[in-house]
Amino acid sequence: MIYTWHYLLMSFMYILAGIMHFIKPKAYLRIMPGYLPKHKLLVGLSGIAEIALGISLLLPKLKDPAIYGIILMLTIFLTVHFYMLSGKKASAGIPRWILLLRIPIQFALMYWAYWYLLI
Repeated sequence: MIYTWHYLLMSFMYILAGIMHFIKPKAYLRIMPGYLPKHKLLVGLSGIAEIALGISLLLPKLKDPAIYGIILMLTIFLTVHFYMLSGKKASAGIPRWILLLRIPIQFALMYWAYWYLLI
């Protein structure tokens, strides 16, 4: 498989995002919904998932399962985006317009991943 620059960008983006869970865990802990248990564990697991999925995109046999995994992960992450819209404290100081913009961006990221199943 020949990797395009935008496919490599997608892979790098998820790897970097996953690494950031370990470099700046407080940023992720701050936005975790109160109804989810063991925030620190979930932040670590989601970071590991992003790194693993980003790397898996680069392995031809794992490409398709990684894409489905990314779409599932982004769907699960929508719960955090909607939670952050629930109030001032949940928003972590991020302006509401940015929080609202993140939702369609999340769907665009899902489509971006899905598109590689079609080609």
